[in-house]
Amino acid sequence: MTKGYLLIKLVPGLESEALAGIRATHGIKEVTLVFGQWDAVALAEAKSLFELAKIIVGEVRGIQGVQDTTTLLEAEL
Repeated sequence: MTKGYLLIKLVPGLESEALAGIRATHGIKEVTLVFGQWDAVALAEAKSLFELAKIIVGEVRGIQGVQDTTTLLEAEL
């Protein structure tokens, strides 16, 4: 299982709608609203890196109100 933590910047005034859309996205396991440089952090899980990329690029980034994302991939040592 591949996990990614998405740092998400939202468009002011569209936060509620964007968060609802992100939470409804297949593969998104958790979404937390935060304060600071980013507006939300989401945990995404998929069977492969390719599937994870499809969730992020093909779905999350297309949600109205999502302005920017950065993805941090889970690593093992």
